[in-house]
Amino acid sequence: MDQLTLRLIALVSRTGTGLATAVSALFVTQVSGLSLRSVGLTLTAATAIAVAASTWLGHLADRLGAREVYAGMLGLQAIGVAGLVLVRDVPAYALVALALAIGDLGQRSAQGAVIHAVVPAESRLRVRAQVRVAANAGFAVGAGLGGIVLATDAPAAYRVGLLVTAVLLLATGALILRLPRVPAVEPGASPWAVLRDGPFVGFMALNGVLNIHNTMLNVAVPLWIATQTSAPTWMVSVLLVTNAVAVILFQIRLTRGSETLKGAGRASRRAGLLLCFACVAMAPTAHTSTLAAVILLLVAAVLHVVGEILESAGGWGASYALAPPGLVGQYQGGHAMGRGTGDLIGPTLFTAVVIPLGSAGWLLAAVIFALAGVLIPLVLRTASSAVVGGWAVELEGEEKGGDDSGGDDEDGGADSFGGRDAKVVAGEGVRVGIRDEDKRG
Repeated sequence: MDQLTLRLIALVSRTGTGLATAVSALFVTQVSGLSLRSVGLTLTAATAIAVAASTWLGHLADRLGAREVYAGMLGLQAIGVAGLVLVRDVPAYALVALALAIGDLGQRSAQGAVIHAVVPAESRLRVRAQVRVAANAGFAVGAGLGGIVLATDAPAAYRVGLLVTAVLLLATGALILRLPRVPAVEPGASPWAVLRDGPFVGFMALNGVLNIHNTMLNVAVPLWIATQTSAPTWMVSVLLVTNAVAVILFQIRLTRGSETLKGAGRASRRAGLLLCFACVAMAPTAHTSTLAAVILLLVAAVLHVVGEILESAGGWGASYALAPPGLVGQYQGGHAMGRGTGDLIGPTLFTAVVIPLGSAGWLLAAVIFALAGVLIPLVLRTASSAVVGGWAVELEGEEKGGDDSGGDDEDGGADSFGGRDAKVVAGEGVRVGIRDEDKRG
């Protein structure tokens, strides 16, 4: 039942997100009268602030309870979307944009922590995949509703669309509260503990590089088709639909095997190489016939979407496997920070470097994707060397001291940690090297 609720939450919330995405930019520019430049700069600044706060937002989910923070962040997004209706100037838009950005990054961190808590370890990645499939389906429905709103081209219709989104997000918050409560952890861990975990920070950065595939699909490819190729512009819609359908059909199947650090690294390496090949397929499309360009674009789209699916699977697997107990929300926030950074740098990379350089730019992007994909397994290997046999360590019992430590050396022996008994359980992959220091904060 909890897994069904998680899928329903994703379906409803992303229906609202799809609707808002379709109408919000046109509303603030054409109805509220803000300039494109001011909207772009405001969105970039708001996203940057939210990305910087991601690990703190995840820490908040650990401290206050992931379920409550998850619902609260959806509520904040609902307030932000409803607030768009009242926007008349840039300062008001800045407040709304910041609320939406923080709500989005915060709900991502809390969602991951909720799934970690309510879903058995062996099923987590499968459920994450199911949730993503539901989210994609919901977004498609919302975008379709947004198309109806745009077809009317009436200010009142825009406002109704935004208010419907707010209602859907509030309904999602109510659904979240039907899930079991996730106990809050005791104070002690630093809000920035994850940033002192070198291997995980390395993974965050490289996973963020892979995540620029979002900008590649949504920004770079449409601009490239429209300005540099002889392919018809409707190919943009074909490629977007291909992506959405492929995620719905194959995300669950291709996520299998990514539950361990080794599996996550393998998925990430394959993702980087597939995205590399997609860029290579894009490179000649400016210099080919229309038919050849269409075929190459379709090839690139297939390579891209499989790479995207595997990147998601690898990111989920590693972010769960490396998170110590009590810091799951914070590590999910770190994962969101890496992906958010990719979303920030992607537009500049593709619009200021890749597209102006033409075919050479796509080959440069191919090298970047390949390097990130190849390096992630190496980074995860250094992390796994600090994992006890690839298994998690759970702490049990009260503080012990002196001869009760259970080992011959001053650290309490191989089977104890921090003076407390430890048991090894499957499915978490928690490293012991950072826990005492970061729990003391």
